[in-house]
Amino acid sequence: MPDRTIIFAGGGTGGHLYPGISVAESLARMQPGTKCLFLCTQREIDRVILEPAGLPFVPQPIVPPRRSIGGLLQFWRSWRETRDLVKKVLREHRPAAVLGLGGYAAGVAVKVAAIRGIPTAILNPDVIPGRANQYLMRYSRAVCCQFAATEQHVPAEHRAKLRITGCPIRRQIRSLPPRSEAMSRLGLDPALLTLLITGASLGAQTVNEAMLAALGGIKLQGWQVLHLSGREHAPAVREGYRALGINARVVDFTSEMADVWAVADLAVCRAGASTCAELAACAVPSILMPYPYHKDMHQRANAKVLVDGGAAVLVDDQKDARRNAQMLIPHLEQLLYSADRRAAMSAAARSLGRPDAADAVAKVLIELQE
Repeated sequence: MPDRTIIFAGGGTGGHLYPGISVAESLARMQPGTKCLFLCTQREIDRVILEPAGLPFVPQPIVPPRRSIGGLLQFWRSWRETRDLVKKVLREHRPAAVLGLGGYAAGVAVKVAAIRGIPTAILNPDVIPGRANQYLMRYSRAVCCQFAATEQHVPAEHRAKLRITGCPIRRQIRSLPPRSEAMSRLGLDPALLTLLITGASLGAQTVNEAMLAALGGIKLQGWQVLHLSGREHAPAVREGYRALGINARVVDFTSEMADVWAVADLAVCRAGASTCAELAACAVPSILMPYPYHKDMHQRANAKVLVDGGAAVLVDDQKDARRNAQMLIPHLEQLLYSADRRAAMSAAARSLGRPDAADAVAKVLIELQE
């Protein structure tokens, strides 16, 4: 099969980029000679994630739409600039297909490619499609979904496009390293259990503040804390633990999530699509605090799948550290000291996992090229 290019459009968070990287890895194995090019955003996190992966990328000038006259004007100006860039990239690379990774940064490439007759697909890893994916379904030949429940949130005319593939996760996470080796690399004590706190690639301030407030009132006998704080929040989180007298391992950002999941015995985190997929694939019991600022509360819908499956408990983020801590403490006290409950939740999580999702999405892209 001759060399061909697949364009991946999207970025701005690890939740958009990491599934795309996983699909690119699967394509390299399943369709040798395939070249993958990412059309991402100009946010620093995109470079931080894509450079170590060794994947070529082109930052797009697109910015997210804002609900103000000035914000909308800026969005439309950036859309036009991005459209010109995308047309140039399509002319130069003549892609065999385009995969939208979700979010505002996927829109231009998917739409322009579809109008030009290039096969297009989108990843929709959340239960409830976001505004960008709702718009792009009309321009997509396939919609790769993590959850069967997504069908309830998709117009009837697009349901035939749905493919229940799961959410692609990184190759390293599909085969975790030995726990002792991961402990050593992370600077943790292998004799202790590990409570993981994470707000995903950018961190989550309300999760950080809630856990600092909660852990001040809990005994952590036999446990250690690994806290992925996000780069902007790391100094405040480190100071918070110092004030509590807790010797926590605070990491601002790491791309080595395989090590993180390998050591996690219990996780407190958001309920983004990639996080849910990785929790399930790695069989990690969790307390989920969905992002509370989205109008559609799509992270809560994601969390409900894990909660209903017995893999997680739900704590709604009240945007107030004290109130959040009051709700977290009973769950933490129960789960930290009930190995049987954690084991049952772990088994439930594993039963929900789709570790082969990247291959499933790659197969969809290969079929679109035929």
